[in-house]
Amino acid sequence: MLSGILLIDKPEGVTSFGVVRRVRRGLGVRKVGHLGTLDPFATGLLPLCLGEATKLVPYLMGEPKTYRAVVKLGEETDTQDLTGRVVAASDKMPASEEIYRVAAGFVGEIEQVPPMYSALHHEGQRLYKLARRGESVEVKPRKVTIYRLEVEEINLPLVTFTARCSQGTYIRTLAADLGKALGCGGHLVALRRLAVGAFSVDEALPLAALEGMPREEIQARVIPLAECLPGMPAAAVAPDAARGLRQGQALPWMGNHLPEGEPVKVLAAGDLVAVAQVRRREGENWLAPLRVFSAVSSEQ
Repeated sequence: MLSGILLIDKPEGVTSFGVVRRVRRGLGVRKVGHLGTLDPFATGLLPLCLGEATKLVPYLMGEPKTYRAVVKLGEETDTQDLTGRVVAASDKMPASEEIYRVAAGFVGEIEQVPPMYSALHHEGQRLYKLARRGESVEVKPRKVTIYRLEVEEINLPLVTFTARCSQGTYIRTLAADLGKALGCGGHLVALRRLAVGAFSVDEALPLAALEGMPREEIQARVIPLAECLPGMPAAAVAPDAARGLRQGQALPWMGNHLPEGEPVKVLAAGDLVAVAQVRRREGENWLAPLRVFSAVSSEQ
């Protein structure tokens, strides 16, 4: 079974599920997941988890994401992006110095009110379904973190910025909030995802390139399981210990120091065996498996 992460550069006009469907069909892989939906009008990095790599989604979904966005000032829409209906307009345009100053104020932990046109649930229903029926409900704000926000270009009414942010951040809400803070309103007109954690769009395969590409060449682009968690501490074990971990058995750990209670990746002979947790038991450290992975090379 083909397992690992395939980086795709999603084009405009295709849904994230549409990309998943095409890769699933093209590679003959039944289990395919992604690390965060991109709206159809958005482009950029869509990391796809294939086979056993779908088990890594909980550990990768929380990685920071980097986007390049274009906001149009002077118009607000009901969806906060270019797909919506203009609900307010202003001729007022801020000075460049004010745009830089206000944008800098969004860096750090902030509160966002998720948009009505989103996939969040309210009493068992998706918010966007309620919005399409003309219904409005109170959506509670939630805290997100903007690690970096840099204004790259100002060509009024368009402002281009790059943002690195935490999981759960809505860039269209960030664009709309920036417009509100500038006193003129705004909405998102273009969005490109540049990175998810350590994965970059520069390493991604354009979706169109999948058509007609030999399966072997596509497989060569798949990041092996052992390399899919670059930021996670690692522990190396012998093949016998690997078999025990794959059967769900905890393993006494006398090796390198690992953070207690935090997930660690366990490797054996170049394969990812498990994501485990260091637990203290009777004065000893143990590796307790949280997720286990099928052998893909040396133990097959």
